[in-house]
Amino acid sequence: SDAAWRVVKPFRGVDAARPRYLSPDEAIRLINACEKDFRNLVRGALSTGCRYGELTRMVAADFNRDTGKVHVRFPKSGKPRDVALTDEGNELFQGLTAGKSGAKEMFLRRDGEPWGDSHQRRPLLLACEDANIDPPIGFHGLRHCYGSWLAMRGVSLQVIAEALGHADSRVTEKHYAHLAPDHVADT
Repeated sequence: SDAAWRVVKPFRGVDAARPRYLSPDEAIRLINACEKDFRNLVRGALSTGCRYGELTRMVAADFNRDTGKVHVRFPKSGKPRDVALTDEGNELFQGLTAGKSGAKEMFLRRDGEPWGDSHQRRPLLLACEDANIDPPIGFHGLRHCYGSWLAMRGVSLQVIAEALGHADSRVTEKHYAHLAPDHVADT
């Protein structure tokens, strides 16, 4: 029976979009404040919109040099996707995969070990402090930066939804439509 759940009142404001994203200047400061091994992870997130777990499970074979795309094999949704890279992102992934066998992880810590489940929290907090980013941004916020920057450049919400791995554009519209210059007028 769901009788007990019927009397529970929902929290207010939990469906509201999170408006926090970094400006390009803040992103550069953040990248520069990161330790080298963590810097690659942050740059990867800002270049792809991938979640932390998606990035840390990537191997060299997931980057296709010919198409300039990175393949996300283990997304949250369970439906793999390809993300097209900018020139800067393409350069990053070429450097990350140079000389690596296809099964080798792209993102490794300084000690050569893979990143663990919560290994991103402290380095990101320290980098935010060093870069004077207040309030500090979480790793998921880097994904939001990617989507926000695309929306502000006029990329269609459907394309953003596909790049982020959203099942349809409703979630994308909720979080990014207010940033798209002509979305309301076009709709």
